[in-house]
Amino acid sequence: MPRSGDRESPTPDASTEGHSTAQEPALRPPALLHPVFFIGAFVLLGVLFALQEWMNFRQWGYHIHPAIEFESWSVEFLIWGIVCWLMGRFLQRFIARASGLRLIALMLPLSIGASIVVETIYVSCFPHLPLNRPPMTWRARFAFQFDADLTDNLVIFWAAFFVFRGAAYYQQLRERELKAARLEAQLAEARMAALRMQLNPHFLFNAMNSISGMMRVDVNAADSMLEQLSSLMRLTLERGDAQVISLREEIEFIELYLDMQKHRYGSRMQQSLSIPAGLHDAQVPALILQPLVENAFVHGVAKCAGPVQLKIEARSDHDRLRLSVVNGGTGLTPHSSMAMRRGIGLANVRDRLRLLYGDQGSLAIRETGAGQVQVLVHLPLRLAGDSTEQLTRFGV
Repeated sequence: MPRSGDRESPTPDASTEGHSTAQEPALRPPALLHPVFFIGAFVLLGVLFALQEWMNFRQWGYHIHPAIEFESWSVEFLIWGIVCWLMGRFLQRFIARASGLRLIALMLPLSIGASIVVETIYVSCFPHLPLNRPPMTWRARFAFQFDADLTDNLVIFWAAFFVFRGAAYYQQLRERELKAARLEAQLAEARMAALRMQLNPHFLFNAMNSISGMMRVDVNAADSMLEQLSSLMRLTLERGDAQVISLREEIEFIELYLDMQKHRYGSRMQQSLSIPAGLHDAQVPALILQPLVENAFVHGVAKCAGPVQLKIEARSDHDRLRLSVVNGGTGLTPHSSMAMRRGIGLANVRDRLRLLYGDQGSLAIRETGAGQVQVLVHLPLRLAGDSTEQLTRFGV
């Protein structure tokens, strides 16, 4: 792009100026196309070209004032930066979606028109260029510059176009990925909600059966159980659709549930809870312990006539949370094992652990002694306030 004179016959020590073929400007994706940064990047690119050419001229023995080099290059790329930013600003949708003949029909004439605009402004800004030519009219200077710069101008324009085009494809890809992730999360949340809806009626049905049985034995105890069930239902409603709650809230629910069961089993139920203070804010799935404790009553406490011990504890193991429910009784008989496999409670817990934590969550059942059964739940240890990954990312 000759800017200060005729490159074909330079003369030593002449105050001439020229520059090499323009290269593709490095553009940012459309989402980051703030005009200050975008146009500033063009100007910086022009400064770099000017510095390169000025140093080359000095090596070749031509003495050109650096102000001429830097001024002409900076203004030219400032104009191109504005033109390309306007193209991206107003034609972004067309550039992203149009194809084939429509693109050629619009963008080819536009590229030539943009070159005419840039050269018109440039020639008007620098009436003294080219320096090593006899005085020329404005039209002659325009024809000279336009002829010399047309190829480089088209390179700049189409480079900007393809950068915009590639950035648009990238944005569309990201939008599709985000939409798919949102749909996946919504599907997982719907599955979690369905599991919660399955668990609550199951719990309510069993509780009402217990109260119904107590009505024939101890009306006052049944009345107390009904009040406690009302408190449990209130807690459930207050939590709304929350899938994850603090361990403190879960233990509060379990304590109410155990108090309700005391009316039914009396002194033969011996319970203990061991929850370290540092784990009170650990995040756990809502109603994760209730099905395990209920299972302990159905298959353990209810099967024995004598005292039965029930232990509930939580422990941390580095970045893992370990929840344990141990109950005495008859142990894992073939009948109880089959009933647990077919029951809603444990299957529900397994499904929710899988949805929330994938392979990082697990549930296991084992015998730990004569007649003692332990249900173990392992899940990632996350405290309230921690920045955690989206819990439903394992939903599909």
